[in-house]
Amino acid sequence: MKATKAIFKKQLKATGANPESLIQFIIFPLLAWAMLAMMGQDDMVSDFAALPLPQYLLDELVREMITAMPNMVTMQATIFAGMGLIPIVAAVIADDIERKSLRFLSMAGVKPSSYLIGVGGVVFFLSFFSSLAFTLVGSFFGMEMLIFMGAMMSAVVGSIVLGAAVGILCGNVQSAAGLSMPLALVLGFGPIFAQMNDGVARFYHVFYTQHLNLIADYLNFGVTDTPLWQSFAIIWANIAVISIVFALVYRKKGIVG
Repeated sequence: MKATKAIFKKQLKATGANPESLIQFIIFPLLAWAMLAMMGQDDMVSDFAALPLPQYLLDELVREMITAMPNMVTMQATIFAGMGLIPIVAAVIADDIERKSLRFLSMAGVKPSSYLIGVGGVVFFLSFFSSLAFTLVGSFFGMEMLIFMGAMMSAVVGSIVLGAAVGILCGNVQSAAGLSMPLALVLGFGPIFAQMNDGVARFYHVFYTQHLNLIADYLNFGVTDTPLWQSFAIIWANIAVISIVFALVYRKKGIVG
């Protein structure tokens, strides 16, 4: 616990000394707010709901609208959780390897879980406020807010652990950026393309960012083909697999980094 606290304080101090890194946690909710205001998508959903049509037809209209024009809050939240965080964590850990800090911690007996919680805890802490901003932009309140925050923070955990594995695997900031960015693009933008193509949607059904997208769309439009419990189960199954990968990579390269 002492090691975790020390690493958390060190990383929080380093983040505070680099205000540019905080922009990532602010820009995505702001973009969601600006784009949602311009698109006026919520008004379109309300107009559909007021039509004197059977419910199954209304549901189909909403599905078609989601396909044609993805919700801006959903889109930016998925990009933030899936794309924005992976390069940040990968760069932090790769920098620790370059500076030999990780080698020192490994030799001192710091467990992978303690190191990951210490470094990732800062990103998780900042992401909590970004996710809270998304709930306000998306007008999620009450139970919807709890579900959305649960989905967002679960996806954040997945991206933190994945970014950590990439950072350790690469060993330096430059190579970490080279590997983390393609992964981030695939996980961040893929669910958006999945809304437009059934084949892509079937492929992405196993990824945690896709289920963050599905949960957010359900909260926005009340339409989903995947039960909420199943989406959460898949997200946490992703986290479990990624955590195993991180532990294996840390054990293999952490001491010699």
